[in-house]
Parts: sequence; structure tokens; C-alpha cells
Amino acid sequence: MSSADPTERTGPARPVEPPVQPGLVDCARELAEGGATSAGLVAAALARIEASRPTLNAFRQLRTEAALAEAAEADRRLAAGERLPLLGVPVAVKDDTDVAGMPTYFGCDGALPPATADSEAVRRLRAAGAVIVGKTNSCELGQWAFTEGPAFGITRNPWNTEHTPGGSSGGSAAAVAAGLVPAALGSDGAGSIRIPAAWTHLVGIKPQRGRISVHPHSDAFQGLTVNGPLARTVADAALLLDAAAGAHPRDHHRPPPVAASAAARRDPGRLRIGVSLRPPLTLTRNAPHPEVLRAVTALAETLARLGHDVEEARPRYGLIGLSFVPRATAGIAELAALHPEPALLDPRTRSALRTGTRLGGRIVRAARAREVRQHARIGAFFEAARGGSGHGYDVLLTPTTAAPPPRVGAFDRLSAWRTDLAMTSACPYAWPWNVLGWPGVNVPAGFTGDGLPLGAQLLGPSRSEARLISLAAQLEAELRWYEHRPPVRQDRAP
Repeated sequence: MSSADPTERTGPARPVEPPVQPGLVDCARELAEGGATSAGLVAAALARIEASRPTLNAFRQLRTEAALAEAAEADRRLAAGERLPLLGVPVAVKDDTDVAGMPTYFGCDGALPPATADSEAVRRLRAAGAVIVGKTNSCELGQWAFTEGPAFGITRNPWNTEHTPGGSSGGSAAAVAAGLVPAALGSDGAGSIRIPAAWTHLVGIKPQRGRISVHPHSDAFQGLTVNGPLARTVADAALLLDAAAGAHPRDHHRPPPVAASAAARRDPGRLRIGVSLRPPLTLTRNAPHPEVLRAVTALAETLARLGHDVEEARPRYGLIGLSFVPRATAGIAELAALHPEPALLDPRTRSALRTGTRLGGRIVRAARAREVRQHARIGAFFEAARGGSGHGYDVLLTPTTAAPPPRVGAFDRLSAWRTDLAMTSACPYAWPWNVLGWPGVNVPAGFTGDGLPLGAQLLGPSRSEARLISLAAQLEAELRWYEHRPPVRQDRAP
């Protein structure tokens, strides 16, 4: 373990009954109705974050003084009758997101200058009235499905602190799952919202490319990465999506607006749902864990019981990985090359930088040019249903991961190649939708026999967030997954 890891300094932990923390929708309602104050909610969130540092280590930076001042101002605005969707509500953002006056470390070590302006997503959250309490931990440059590194230590899963919450939005997932904040923004370039949502029993929405701006990046990770919400309920995730959504004038991708909160209140209708348990072709041959298969099969049975037409299906992924690898490594190389002290980067990051540099230019342009054909090939899975006839599907259901959350430290001392193989083996399902730029929603799918969370993906074609959100809300009403919360762990002296 790194000396930067605050969890090193604690002894064993014991679970206690967790208090019920209000969600995003509840916080906004209580503030608007005068049942709570922003100062109270923000101070309580900051206190929970500080108390959780020895066990969870979810946050890289806090805005304690600024957030309390903004909360006091929100209370003055509320008292004057002003109403905004998130006025006075505490939320968190990921360590890859620019917040004016704070460095954007993105999991890296070293001295980095503070951002001079808010990212577009943060600007929109502030315009909706949200109070940003801090920035959550991410692995270095968002590369891995675990949130650990020498710059900040180990971020742990609140369901079992011996396990990872996933990555790269692991800090956001741990913070929301533990009730430190009602919702948080993450980013997803290969499943980095959906994977930690699956491993912490959350709803995680990977929106359509361009739905939430990634500015000041014009095309993050060669178009793979999008921003999106993590929350305990569909309504909370939808509200954060509505608040953050919208394009910056310089953005390349500008999908038409979607009313996510309205979709969360709407019946999805009877849908044709294809279930695919077989992952896309990868270099690994590991089969999905039996408990993952059991959980996703049970979810498919629930969908059938709700009246949907559910059957096994097989999307034609083709060799989509040949497009993903150049784009992902080129994206890492672009960011790694900007670090002022490259020697501080993880050796695996420096390896990715070299690979990404070799695969940049003509190779990555060719990889991106294949996207049109990939849309056509995989889009055929949906097109007939959208046209009202034939054997197409409205939604694809797959596991989110092939395995339950690994133990912390499981990937220590692995080479870059072996780390990538291990990640691909554990998480082979999410990344194709980043290549396509289409939306997907992780929904909780139950637990292993040891109490570790599992998730399933609802995937759709271009700009299908409304349908996926409506279906997720219908599942939530049936399964009531938000009633299950992780234990709070209180430290005992060693």
C-alpha cells in the first residue's frame, strides 16, 4: 500500500446500521419546501466525507470553505423565493473534471496548476444551483477498473472495504453508495461509470456521446469518453443528467435534448429485449462468473414477468476491439504527454503513452473511420424493432462485468500488458458502446453469496436514453434496489 493511503492507518472495521441519507430528488424537494437548509446538507456531507476518509478514501480534494459559503448563499436565494433544479444540493464531481481554482489531477501525482475555469458540465451544474463539495478519486488517467494509485492511496468499496469499488469513477461510486453525497458525476471511456455502478449497487448512466459536454476537451479520448451520473435511484440519476446536459459552443457532438426526469416517470411500454451473456471477442477466454450469469438471468426473468418480450440474442460486434485499442491508447498518450513530470506517472501509463504514440495519426484515424460501418452492423440489431416490424430489438441486456468486484491490490505489480488482460477478463462487456458513442444504463442486479454487488447493462441504439431510463425505472419500482444499503464501517484502534 502507498503511504498516501489513509486506510493504512486504521485497524479492523465493524459494520453498523447505516443512517438513511436523502437522495438528490429528496434533497432538492426538502430545500424547496423549507424542510432543510443547504448549509445543513452541505455541512453534513462534508462531515461524512471527513469521517469516511480512513475507511473509504473517496475524495481527492474538498472545497470546504467555498462549499459552505455557496450553501449560505443558496439559502439566501431560497429564502428570497428563487427555485432551480438543484439549488443548494451538495454533489461531487470526478477528479478528471475542471473546477475553477482546483488542480485537475485525474489520479496523477505531482504538482499541477489549478484550473482557470469550470468545465462546461460543472458550469451547468452550478447554473442549476448545485454546490460542488469536492472531487472524487480516479485511477491514473482513467485507465483501469480499480481506483488505486500512489498519488492518493486506495479507494475502497463501502459494501466490503477489502474490495475495489471499480474504476475509473470509483471515488464517485464509493461516495454515492456510502451516502456521503446524494449523487456524483463520473466519466465513462470503457465502462468507467457502469463498472463502478455495478460493483457498488448504483444506477450509472453512460449517455449518448455529446449529451453532457466534455469541454474543455473537444473530443475526449478520441470520442470514447462521456460524462454521466451515478446515483442510488433512476430519478436521482436522471435529475443530475438533466442538470449537467448540454453542449459547449465548441463541442463536436450535439445530440438533441432529452428529458431524462420525465422519462423516469413514464412507462416504457412493451419492449423487445435481447439478452446476450456472451461478451465481444477479446484476447481472454475467461467465462463470466456463475453468479454474474445467475443475476443477469434473474433480471431477464423479471423483465419477462413485467410483460416484455425477452429472448436470447447475439449482436454482431465483429472485431470492434481493433477500433477501441488505438483510440484508447492515443487518448491516454495525449493526456500523459501534458503531465509536467512524466517520471511520476505509473510505468503502465508510460507504456500506454508509447503505444498510443505509435498508434496515433493514420492508425487512429482509420479506427475512427470504421465507426460508420460499426454503427450499421451493430445497429441492425435494433433497426427492425424501431421500424415496427421484423426481428429487431429495442434494448440489449448484458452483464456489466464478467466478475464480482476484485480485492484491492489485486492488480499491484502487474505489467501493463497483464493489467490490460486482467481488466479485459473482468470487464469485457462495457467498452463497445464507447466505440459506438451510444447510451447505456447500469442497473443493480443483486449480490453474490458474499454480499458483493453485481450489475447489468441496458444498452440501446443512438439517442435512446429516454427508453433505457424508463425501463430502468420500471425495474426499480419492481425490485426496489434502493432499499439495500452498505454497512457503515466504524474504525477500531489497531
